[in-house]
Amino acid sequence: MADWNAGCYHDISSPQQKWGRKVLDRLPLAGHEHVLDVGCGTGRLTGEIAARVPGGRVVGVDVSPSMLSIAADWLREQSPATSLVLADATALPFRRAFDAVFSGATFHWIHNHAALFRSIITALRPGGRLVAQCGGGPNLALLYARADALIRQPRFAPYFEDWSEPTYFADVETTIRRLTAAGFVNVEVSLEEAPTTFESPAMFQEFIANVCVRHQADRLMTEDRTAFLRELTVAAATDKPAFTLDYWRLNIAGTRPQ
Repeated sequence: MADWNAGCYHDISSPQQKWGRKVLDRLPLAGHEHVLDVGCGTGRLTGEIAARVPGGRVVGVDVSPSMLSIAADWLREQSPATSLVLADATALPFRRAFDAVFSGATFHWIHNHAALFRSIITALRPGGRLVAQCGGGPNLALLYARADALIRQPRFAPYFEDWSEPTYFADVETTIRRLTAAGFVNVEVSLEEAPTTFESPAMFQEFIANVCVRHQADRLMTEDRTAFLRELTVAAATDKPAFTLDYWRLNIAGTRPQ
């Protein structure tokens, strides 16, 4: 799987940062905790976590080398004591090491949520708290329906003969069952609508190219990639409001028993 264009993501991921700050506000911190940021990306929220625990420790984990490279540069200035680890969230290299686990916009890139939640609860200390958010339910259903229709067209179909969906949007009931099966208590899961409108077609196209449909776009040669993204952008111009992504956020919380 192609790595992220992390430098671009760092600059355009304002929606994810906005949502992440709201999620972080749901995580009570006294200032001394050890906190793990799962899917830390380019480190913008990781640095904010570190500012809330001046007497604690923060570790950021991501599976993307390019994300961690940008995060290292960012955190060197913002929070030099923060540690970064290249790791798969379904197999975290920690055991009873953290008072809290935070994640802002990562779990929908992971298909095996059962393994994910088992990995996280193992990394938590007894009494430790998971607070997270990801895409869920009908997240981006309109955009992905349009993209799926395009990749079946003769011009694009040869690029997608072995295509499999990179995203997984879980629902509330399934997530509750998986958290409970992993051993979490005080489980809270909810779904909220978060439509996101872009100011111009160029901003919309840049965002989807580097975030939402980057896996599809990365398969295409230059001219076909341009055509593919243009088709999606033209279609979005007809929406009301125009250039709006139909985001839905799945809120997740649970505690490891004492």
